Amino acid sequence: MQARTLFVIGATILVWAAARPARAQIYSWRDAVGTLVLSDHPPTDQSATYAVTDAGERTSHNRTTRAAAQTDSTGRYEALIARHAQLRHLDPDLVRAVIQVESGFDPRARSNKGAEGLMQLMPATAADYGVRDPYDPAENIRGGTAYLRDLLDRYHDDERLALAAYNAGPGTVDRYGTVPPYAETRQYVLKIRKAAGAADAPVGGRHVIYKTIEIVDGRPVPHYSDKPPASGPYEIVDQPQ
Repeated sequence: MQARTLFVIGATILVWAAARPARAQIYSWRDAVGTLVLSDHPPTDQSATYAVTDAGERTSHNRTTRAAAQTDSTGRYEALIARHAQLRHLDPDLVRAVIQVESGFDPRARSNKGAEGLMQLMPATAADYGVRDPYDPAENIRGGTAYLRDLLDRYHDDERLALAAYNAGPGTVDRYGTVPPYAETRQYVLKIRKAAGAADAPVGGRHVIYKTIEIVDGRPVPHYSDKPPASGPYEIVDQPQ
C-alpha cells in the first residue's frame, strides 16, 4: 500500500512538472558566417541581447541578439541623428548605420559586456562624454556621435579604422596599425559601411578586395582576395573594373 501511494505521488509530481511552462532562458544569435545559433548560455562575444516580446509565457524569459525593429521606420530618432551629426560634422547615414548595427534602434539595448543604449556606449565611455543616462536617446546619441567624431579625428578621417576602434577599442587598432584581424570587427566595419551606403561596401558579396603582402625570398609579393584574411595585416583596395 505504501509503495502504491509513493507511485501515485511520484506520477503526480511528474505530470505537474510537465505541465509547468518552460522557464529556461534561451539565447539566439548569428555567428560570423550568419549561422543561427541557439543556446541556454549567453554568447561570449559583445553581441547585444534583447527581450523577445509578445512570445507568450513559455518564452517570456527568452532573449535574442537581434532586435525586433532593425530600422527606425517611424523616424523617431531622425531629428536627433541629424542634429548631432551636423554638430559633429558627421555623415548622418553613418550615424544611422552605427545605431542600426549596434542596437537595432532599441534604446534599451544592453550587451553582455555592459554597452548600453542606441549607440551601445560602455559605462566608461559614457562617463567620459558626460552621458548620465545612456538609455536616454538624446544623451546616448550626443555621447556616441562625440565619441565617433573623436575616433575619426584620431585616425585622420579613416572611417574603417574609426569604426574598428568603436568596436574593438582604439588601443587594439593602435596595436595592429590597421583593422584588427578579428572576424567580428571586420564584419562590423563592412556591415556599417554597407548600411551607410559606402561605395566599396560589399553588395552581392563582392565589392571589396583585400590585399595582403607575403615576403618571399626577401621580396614582398602581393595577394588579392574578396575574403578577409584569417590573420595578419591587410589593406582594402577598390575592386578592379
